Amino acid sequence: MFKGQPKGLFALALANTGERFGYYTMLAIFLLFIQAKFGFTAAAATQIYSIFLAGVYFMPLLGGILADKIGFGRCVTLGFAVMFLGYLCLSIPTGPDITGKILMFGALALIALGTGLFKGNLQVMVGNLYDDPKYAAKRDSAFSLFYMAINIGAMFAPTAAKAVTNFFLSKSGLSYDANVPALAHQFLDGTITTENIDKLTGIQLTMTGASGMDLGTFCSTYIEKLSTAYNYGFAVACISLIVSVLIYFSCRTWFRHADANAAQAKEAHTNEPELTPEQTKSRITALLLVFAVVIFFWMSFHQNGATMTLFARDYTQSTVDGFLRIGFNIGSLALIAISIYTLFGAVQAETGKGRMISGLATILLWGGAWLAYSQMDQSVRIQPSDFQQFNPFFVVALTPISLAIFGALAKSGKEPSAPRKIGLGMIVAAAGFLILTVGSIGLASPKTLDGNVSPDLVSPTWLISTYLVLTFAELLLSPMGISFVSKVAPPKYKGAMMGCWFAATAVGNYLVSIPGLLWDKLPLWGVWMILIVLCLLSALFIFSIMKKLENATR
Repeated sequence: MFKGQPKGLFALALANTGERFGYYTMLAIFLLFIQAKFGFTAAAATQIYSIFLAGVYFMPLLGGILADKIGFGRCVTLGFAVMFLGYLCLSIPTGPDITGKILMFGALALIALGTGLFKGNLQVMVGNLYDDPKYAAKRDSAFSLFYMAINIGAMFAPTAAKAVTNFFLSKSGLSYDANVPALAHQFLDGTITTENIDKLTGIQLTMTGASGMDLGTFCSTYIEKLSTAYNYGFAVACISLIVSVLIYFSCRTWFRHADANAAQAKEAHTNEPELTPEQTKSRITALLLVFAVVIFFWMSFHQNGATMTLFARDYTQSTVDGFLRIGFNIGSLALIAISIYTLFGAVQAETGKGRMISGLATILLWGGAWLAYSQMDQSVRIQPSDFQQFNPFFVVALTPISLAIFGALAKSGKEPSAPRKIGLGMIVAAAGFLILTVGSIGLASPKTLDGNVSPDLVSPTWLISTYLVLTFAELLLSPMGISFVSKVAPPKYKGAMMGCWFAATAVGNYLVSIPGLLWDKLPLWGVWMILIVLCLLSALFIFSIMKKLENATR
């Protein structure tokens, strides 16, 4: 799995891990932050969320075009600086007024611009490592490992966000309750019902820091303290970026040769045949057709921070007991994920000693995971952001299994092409939302909730199962798609084509807002059915043009 990969892969992957940890820490609480601080409706909040995501993934197109001229490394360095400034601005506590909104939107613009300079160009450099014939056969597995590294950072992000939020709330004698922000805004706006006043009063009595406050003061104080706690959560991204910068520059000699624009690459590979205009056109057309399909995957997949977060908050039980608690212990999850790699090491080791060491490590890791689980409370209170750790955990845990399956298929000559994997991924994504559709049958429509938690709460298992299936889809589509772009893109357009991949993702991320806009207008199951239909239509389209795609890549 790791054997035979160039050292530069690990340096670039670890640099990306730190940056993604900060980004996903911010993203885990962003929707909750803007609703709590500014009182935005679900429709407005998901619209802001989707526009921001669209900006984050559209800017790599501009960053790629720039990098094709000045070099990928320069853009990555500039991206670090701009992102840091954006996260720094987002971490400054302000009031819920026009100044606060200006600073927030300005920070989001800087983060999007910095990510555009950084993200795509770092991945082009990874692809450039595999232009060397010595490593060419390992390109797909390399991007799977690189994608796994991204998700290591993402896996710990929700826990970090929750820990920071809870720590700063507790310093004021308060605790997190998902109901309070909406009820507090209703009270301050004068739209709260008598029933909800009683509910809000009951919650206030459970918090020592709210003792002696009138209800209006409690509402204002809670919103202020929670918003400030979220601000400090955003500051985590500043720290993680510093770690990424240290890794990137200290290991730069490992990948310096991959930091070349098209003109420099051409000088280094003067014996390589140039593509004809027809070949260039064919490859770009194939890439654009794939980009059109992945739009609808990302529209569906990135509901994790939008409607799926709302589902977690309003329709999912806020406590877990029994064995399911292990899923909400990040220590246990991390040890389980590592144990899968040591288990593969035990199977694949070339010596008896290697198998024994890997096997022993696996047993110790399982024991540690069980020990961490056994020390948990019998009933564990969970927050909506907690669910966002499952997708990255599944990516990290399932990557070696995915590599083993496709490695075996490759040896037998039966491995699907990258476009075929993308089509299969769309079908699997539809299956993931089918699970959530079944779990939503019989639940009240969001428009009937009026800010209250539904009385009919479902088990967290529904969301966890959906995340599992969506992860299978992601592993079929995302790392394979990035590898496909790095392999097929004409050399002089590498940066631009990788940017177009992210631009397609940006369009999908903007479309994330559509289910949010329909959230309080359709039955709950109807929201998920829209995503199922779009995924299936996308799969049908890509299979209908499969021969064209596969011919263009030969």
